[in-house]
Amino acid sequence: MTVYGSFPGARPRRLRTSPAMRRMVAETRLHPADLILPAFVREGIDEPLAISAMPGVVQHSLDTLRKAAVEAVGAGVSGIMLFGVPEDAKKDALGTAGTDPEGILQVAIRAVREEVGDDLVIMSDLCLDEYTDHGHCGVLDAAGRVDNDATLERYAEMAQVQADAGAHVLGASGMMDGQVGVARDALDTIGKEDVSVLAYAVKYSSAFYGPFREAVGSSLTGDRKTYQQDPANVRESMRELALDLEEGADMVMVKPAGPYLDVLAKVAAEVAVPVAAYQISGEYAMIEAAAEKGWIDRDKAIMESLTGIKRAGAQLILTYWATEVARAL
Repeated sequence: MTVYGSFPGARPRRLRTSPAMRRMVAETRLHPADLILPAFVREGIDEPLAISAMPGVVQHSLDTLRKAAVEAVGAGVSGIMLFGVPEDAKKDALGTAGTDPEGILQVAIRAVREEVGDDLVIMSDLCLDEYTDHGHCGVLDAAGRVDNDATLERYAEMAQVQADAGAHVLGASGMMDGQVGVARDALDTIGKEDVSVLAYAVKYSSAFYGPFREAVGSSLTGDRKTYQQDPANVRESMRELALDLEEGADMVMVKPAGPYLDVLAKVAAEVAVPVAAYQISGEYAMIEAAAEKGWIDRDKAIMESLTGIKRAGAQLILTYWATEVARAL
């Protein structure tokens, strides 16, 4: 005798019976507009240079950067985050190439803006690490420690030259206390009230940044544990988040993404501004390396990793697969 309403009357598997059914009831959907493409542009090259630790990613020339921006627009990607890689001879203790209007990042911003206008949100990295000969994200004091307040003065200059070059959004990534407020004031002072600030509100000191160091030609000595966050902490993240919002952040970021989905979910539940997450170089490299070995299905792993980030609460995802995935979607 069948007893209705009891097991096995309830069968959740009914909603998994076909691709069409699974697509119809999916709770999380990726869209090309969710994606932002990080891109590296290197000074003094005519052809792109492969990054060995990030198969398929390159240091662009200005010409190939323009092409990458056009392709991103065509695929429906929302934004591009630009990182400049200056010539080694131009690095110094103060990172002056980062505030030179003719520095590689400013030149790249102008080139992309000329190429795609407002069809792509042009984001720029507001940080000194690419331009300093010691590789830190700020100015060092006499004892060799990063001087927070002296660094803020440099960030203010950077904010202004990047905005003047045509950036729509500044990615405040250096993890200095007060950086968002300083950038906001610097922009407003020169009449750039419409330029947004994306605060790297939660940026952990992570082992997964390794391949990025090659990508930007990092000169880092030591580590960044005195200003980037301790991976063990969450309450600290929420305090950083609150401070950045108080200082006027228009959007906030969690970085890295994959190892910190719990933090991402907590941030997304707390705020009323757009939340971004950066699927960083190490996350990218692990999937590419495992796929190259034949250990995982590359395309499925990419989509699963991005779906997990979106499910955790990210509205925007920075990923080196942005254009490829946007086309697939």
